[in-house]
Amino acid sequence: MIPIRDTIKARRTPVITFALIIANIVAFIYELRMSPVALEQTFHVWGVVPARYFHPQWAAGVGYPKMSFYPFFTSMFLHGGWFHLISNMWALWLFGDNVEDRMGHIRFLIFYILCGILAGVLHIVIHPGMKVPTIGASGAIAGVMGAYFLLFPFSRILVLMPVFFYPLFFEIPAVFYLFFWFLTQFWSGTLSLGTRTSDVGGIAFWAHVGGFVAGLILVGWFHGKKKGKTYIYPA
Repeated sequence: MIPIRDTIKARRTPVITFALIIANIVAFIYELRMSPVALEQTFHVWGVVPARYFHPQWAAGVGYPKMSFYPFFTSMFLHGGWFHLISNMWALWLFGDNVEDRMGHIRFLIFYILCGILAGVLHIVIHPGMKVPTIGASGAIAGVMGAYFLLFPFSRILVLMPVFFYPLFFEIPAVFYLFFWFLTQFWSGTLSLGTRTSDVGGIAFWAHVGGFVAGLILVGWFHGKKKGKTYIYPA
């Protein structure tokens, strides 16, 4: 199911969501200007490589810089391709404007960064021997989705489901869509535990799980003083 839009309209301009999307696009354009070798080095230095933290002697031996925790932040602005970038930015735009509207601009920015960092932490704990760099904003965006899950359970999501060659559009409750998404990430992450560490790569499912759970936990401290108030809009 491909999400198209939701039924909640933000009351304020989501300036932080805009800024994050622009920052990610600018970073990706900069990536496109790099040579393949320089880009791979960038991913390894500024992306999250779990083995770098759990096997520092190996990291020093293969040429990593001195251990730094900056990659937990910088990795959120790196993407491995157009589809990776567009899918992440679309999800950020779809869910971020409403969460930012409820939290306020500054609180939303701090919340976003914390979710991204905690997503990276769970990822390296689950895969301590992984030597493949993890990049992308999906962990932080998963946190935004976790916050949306609690703040706007009565919203509805218009989704596209291709049936053979026929595009089928229909609305489903946001709480159902996000819960189903979380279950697929958790299940896929659980299956990945049976994979050899050297073969783990591609989608960082546990980063998604960690970000979503972080969003569920942190939203209570960031959504402002309007406790108990839920915005209900007609579908």
